[in-house]
Amino acid sequence: MEKTTYGATMLTRKGGPEVLERVELALRDPGPGELRVRVHATGVGSTDVTMRRGYYPFAPPKPFVPGYETVGTVDAIGAGVTGFRVGERVCALLVHGGYAEYVVRSADDWVKVPDGLDDVEVVSLILNYVTAYQAIHRSAKLASGSTALVTGAAGGVGQALVQLLRAHGVRVIAAASQRSHALLRELGAEPIEGREGPVDAATLALVPGGVDAAFDGIGGAQLRQCIRATKRGGTIVWYGFMGVGSLLGTLRNYFDIFVGSRLAGRRGTFYGITALYRRDKQPLREDLPKLFGLLAERRIAPRIALRLPLDGAREANERLERGGVDGKIVLVA
Repeated sequence: MEKTTYGATMLTRKGGPEVLERVELALRDPGPGELRVRVHATGVGSTDVTMRRGYYPFAPPKPFVPGYETVGTVDAIGAGVTGFRVGERVCALLVHGGYAEYVVRSADDWVKVPDGLDDVEVVSLILNYVTAYQAIHRSAKLASGSTALVTGAAGGVGQALVQLLRAHGVRVIAAASQRSHALLRELGAEPIEGREGPVDAATLALVPGGVDAAFDGIGGAQLRQCIRATKRGGTIVWYGFMGVGSLLGTLRNYFDIFVGSRLAGRRGTFYGITALYRRDKQPLREDLPKLFGLLAERRIAPRIALRLPLDGAREANERLERGGVDGKIVLVA
C-alpha cells in the first residue's frame, strides 16, 4: 500500500524539550523543481535549542519541524528537475525540517554525497564543519602560522574549528571545561578553562600579545572576553547565539562585535551560515565537497557523541541541554 503519512517531531511552542511532540503529517509529492528525500540522518545542535528556547532570526513561525541538516536518498523527483535520480544520496542545509522521515525541498538545496562516506559523519559536516571552514577561510581569512582562540571548543562546531585550524597550520587555544581538555589536546589544541575563569586572562597568559583571531559561538560575556584576548588589528568572528537567549541579548552582541571591537582596535565580524546561504548558495556548494575530500582522506574526523533513533529528538535535546556532550548528536533512521 502506498505511504500517505510520515512521522516527524514538531516544535509546538517556546520551552524545554517537552514542547517537542511526535506527529504524523501528510506525505506530499514534490512540486515542480523539488525533490522528496527519505531521511537517513539528521543532526541535533545548539541552534535547535536556541530556536526552541529563545530568539533565532531564521526560525519559521511555530509550530514547525526542527532539524538543521540532513542526509538521505532521493525518493521522488518533481517536474523539471534534472541531474538527480531516485535512490541517489544527497544532503542539505535545511535550517528546519530534518526531524522527520521525509523532507521536500527545492532541488537546488540538495548536494550529492560521494560513495563511501558514512551518513552520520557527513551530516556532521553540513552545519558544523562548513561553519568552521567558512569562518576560517571566508570570514577571518586566517593565514597559516597564525594563532587562534576557540570558545566552546568541545562542541560540534568547536571541534570542527580546532581540527580545521590545526590542518591549516594554526596554533589553537581551545576554551572548554576541564573534562574536555584531554580530548582537545588529542586534537592538537592547547586547552584552557572555558567556564570557571576568564577566557581572556587564560589566553593572554599563553599568548601575551593576544591571538590573531578568535572564534566565538557562545556570545554574551564570552564574546567580550574574546575581543580582549585578540591582539590589536586581529579578527573576532562571532558565529553563534548559544549564550544569548533573547532579542535584547542578540542586539547587545551585535553592538559588541561591530562597535565595541572597532573601538578596541580589532576587526569584528558576524558569520552566519544561514544568512550567507540565503544570499548565495554557491559558497556552501563549493566548500562542502572540499570537506567531503578531507573526510575521505581522514584528515578530519567528526566526533559523534551520540546516535539516537530518528524519533528520539526530544531525548537528544534533553541530552544536549544537560551538557557533557563532546561532539555531535545525530538522529538516525
